[in-house]
Amino acid sequence: MAEFLGQGFKFPIRLNGRGGLSWVAAEQSIIEAIWIIISTPLRSRIMEPEFGCSIHDYLFSPNTPNTVAAIVHGVQKALVRYEPRIDVLDVHAHAHPETPNVLLINIDYRVRANNAMHNLVYPFYINEGIA
Repeated sequence: MAEFLGQGFKFPIRLNGRGGLSWVAAEQSIIEAIWIIISTPLRSRIMEPEFGCSIHDYLFSPNTPNTVAAIVHGVQKALVRYEPRIDVLDVHAHAHPETPNVLLINIDYRVRANNAMHNLVYPFYINEGIA
């Protein structure tokens, strides 16, 4: 099963104790791939301008229900398109109780290879620097 789930560079890329690159495999590879997809703004990769997630277009937007809905839709669309090893079950977001400029994006997904269900919470700073 690990062969199907794959192996890749540790994110962020770093050296291990022997001077080689650090690697991740199986379900940890999926977690890091999700993080990379959501963290990459659209149009930021020259050879792959469509790769990434549209949430970065809302960086300085007001924290309104319309903005939250657009962010949730952008995350779901990016994961469905770029992570074929999972089924996205649910994506929802809510403001952090103590810092309203932080949206906590909850992603519920199932690994297709073994039907294991997982949850990942991605913090998105919608109004960086505004308290």
